[in-house]
Amino acid sequence: MFDVKKIREMFPIYQNHPDLVYLDTGATSLKPKCVLDKMNEYYEKYGVNIHRGVYRLSYEATEAYDEAREKVSKFLNASFSEIVFKRNVSEALNFIALTYGEKYLKEGDVVITSELEHHSSVLPWMKLCERKKATLRYVKLNEEGRITIDAFKQALDENVKVVALTYVSNVMGYVTPIEEIIKLSHEVGAKVIVDAAQAVAHFKIDVKKLDCDFLAFSSHKMMGPTGVGVLYGKKEILEKLEPLEYGGDMNDEVCLDCVTVKDIPFRFETGTPAIAEVIGLGEAIDFIESLGFDNINEHCHTLHQYALDKLKDIKGIEIYNKTSELAILAFNIKGVHPHDASTIFDEANICLRAGHHCAQLITKWLGVVGTLRGSFYIYNDYNDVDKFVERVKECIEFFSQFEGENNE
Repeated sequence: MFDVKKIREMFPIYQNHPDLVYLDTGATSLKPKCVLDKMNEYYEKYGVNIHRGVYRLSYEATEAYDEAREKVSKFLNASFSEIVFKRNVSEALNFIALTYGEKYLKEGDVVITSELEHHSSVLPWMKLCERKKATLRYVKLNEEGRITIDAFKQALDENVKVVALTYVSNVMGYVTPIEEIIKLSHEVGAKVIVDAAQAVAHFKIDVKKLDCDFLAFSSHKMMGPTGVGVLYGKKEILEKLEPLEYGGDMNDEVCLDCVTVKDIPFRFETGTPAIAEVIGLGEAIDFIESLGFDNINEHCHTLHQYALDKLKDIKGIEIYNKTSELAILAFNIKGVHPHDASTIFDEANICLRAGHHCAQLITKWLGVVGTLRGSFYIYNDYNDVDKFVERVKECIEFFSQFEGENNE
């Protein structure tokens, strides 16, 4: 286990909220001081624009920005030119549908997705299939709500051109057998897009080993700043795509009636980027690597199992993902709307997510209006779990007094 006291000293939010029990890393992670300092360093020391200036400060800013892209590429085992910065994973996934999908998807083609998807993974392809008269096909989930290889094989045929799946469900915490799915997809000529938003903070991703065609994640879910998403695409695919947006910095030469664009990745990044935030992402990568994924996983798994053990004998709670690989708990207090329940936790400074988590399809598959979701990370400890479990009991007790009124 980490020395969580020392870990929390690295996160300024705990200085302002010493009693905080933050269990919503699945939505966004907390930010360490080193990331905030790195962003402030940009603004204080060389807070100017990049790529265009020929003066020293602009050169320094450009070097720091490009160094961050290099860190991201090494983090994924990709090349520099295969990393495109977007605002978030949602924009990155939309970009793939609106460039690659728009160019190559045709009437009668099939796109495979699943009910586990975040809306950002499924909706761009849903709308593109409507326009192209293609078919959106869902992998049948098993009784736990998982994607299995057998079910994927049943959905796969020669008409499938795109497979868009999550690496880890943001609601259930299940890990998709994505490597084998990619191999099977490539056998029929389909391209695979991986939503790695939940995966990136928990385990090492090697895009060369996976052999995925595209992969996307957001900085803010891995202790980096908001406002930055990362799109990885194979170089040979990106080079064949046209920009989605035109404007400053992405063009090479502009004439009265024509324009040439820069090489990848720059042709896909229009205008002044989120410079400080990209630099902050680079620092977040350094921070994660200093902790080590094995240590992160061991810590989170231990807390997750501890929570499950404490909750197993409590009546009045329903847990939907007891076999989750990631430290995510999707649950409800029986008979209580998750929004109502979340207010009881909030009164004790316990931060939980409540609702459908931008993943209505899996919520409907579960047959509920929404769920409470608790997600553990490196700054959580046993005391957080104990406070959470105690509040579960108090929540059940509080709402039980209204059962008789509801039945009358």
